[in-house]
Amino acid sequence: MSAPTRRSALAVPPAGRLLCSLSGAGALALFALPVFAHDAMPTVAKPLGWSYPLACCANYDCRATRTGEVLERPEGYVIAGTGEVVPMTDRRVRDSPDGEFHWCAHQSGLDAGHTICLFVPPRSF
Repeated sequence: MSAPTRRSALAVPPAGRLLCSLSGAGALALFALPVFAHDAMPTVAKPLGWSYPLACCANYDCRATRTGEVLERPEGYVIAGTGEVVPMTDRRVRDSPDGEFHWCAHQSGLDAGHTICLFVPPRSF
């Protein structure tokens, strides 16, 4: 029977030290992976669809809304399902490329249902 071998903590480099030891090109390649936003469905106004900006979604956070899901009120845009009010002057409000409402919201975690971006059609007069 052999005695258990003891291994020094210094023998195993921490992950941070390993990452720092990568060559410049290797580290650059590790962080240069392509990241894509996902696309809105085609509409009459945008027959080829359009891409949601990466700042608004992580491949599943954005979608077109159904009629009545986003309501335009004097206090701002009200998300009917959550009751959240997004003021019209909020930086999360963006012009909709296809003239339809699109809502980008966190899908899970503590922020689930909170608006990331809201694409709105031109305001009615």
